[in-house]
Amino acid sequence: MELVLEVNDIRIDKYLSDNLDYSREVITKMIKEGYILVNNIKIKPSYKVKNNDIITIDESYKSKQDITPVSMKLNIVYEDKDIMVIDKPSGLVVHPGNGNYNNTLVNGLMYYTNELSDLGGDERVGIVHRLDKDTSGLMLVAKTNEAHAILADDFKYKRVYREYYALLIGNFPAESAHIDAPIGRSKTNFNKMEVQEDGKSARTNLKVLKRYKDYTLVSLVLETGRTHQIRVHMAYIGYPIYNDPVYQNTPATEFGQFLHSKVIRFTHPITKEKMEFSSDLPKYFQDFLDKLD
Repeated sequence: MELVLEVNDIRIDKYLSDNLDYSREVITKMIKEGYILVNNIKIKPSYKVKNNDIITIDESYKSKQDITPVSMKLNIVYEDKDIMVIDKPSGLVVHPGNGNYNNTLVNGLMYYTNELSDLGGDERVGIVHRLDKDTSGLMLVAKTNEAHAILADDFKYKRVYREYYALLIGNFPAESAHIDAPIGRSKTNFNKMEVQEDGKSARTNLKVLKRYKDYTLVSLVLETGRTHQIRVHMAYIGYPIYNDPVYQNTPATEFGQFLHSKVIRFTHPITKEKMEFSSDLPKYFQDFLDKLD
């Protein structure tokens, strides 16, 4: 596809997402990967188009990235016309990426319903926030763009209460703790995050629930929502989450880290009803605790 422009001084990512059937997120990826050229030259998403610029779009990207609905069992805790609350199992990736375009929660949601918000782009329909692949438990899904926008704002301004249960390696010495340590991406390992002086603000509140000989079961409440926040903070204070394949120093089983999104409390974005949901620990997690007893 070729476009000859008659506009000036507009960012190319904004112009194309406003005028084509592609989200801005997809446009940005296409530009960065060279699927969109201006006058046969690779440009940045911030490039401002000029009159008579010729934009060439390789539409093979769209077919390559098509996300297909996949039948899977979804544990739907609550659903109405605006939102869903999902209890995600450990091992399930939330949205497509990194070569996995067929076995994610988004694929399952697309099979289940056509009513999903698209504010997050084609690869994240319905997704307002996410959990790591091996983190289990409750998460919110938006079915309408209106609900999505309001919930995103609620997450941004910390109006959504999220409580996690985690099993830490070692006997944590205090009954509670507040961890305030900024987090950024590791400069030596792209797949890891770490505490950095110039990282983004990250705050986690910890409360001890039960002590075992070599482990501590804790409740964790997030004040911020950084990538891998709980896992990074627990490793940083010297009590990593048991079975974490990335942030502990011993081999982990396929189940992954013992971290569970236990409670979520929020105001319904449309009805304004106060809502709260709680989820039981996964059987693998609970069975391990029972053996410790």
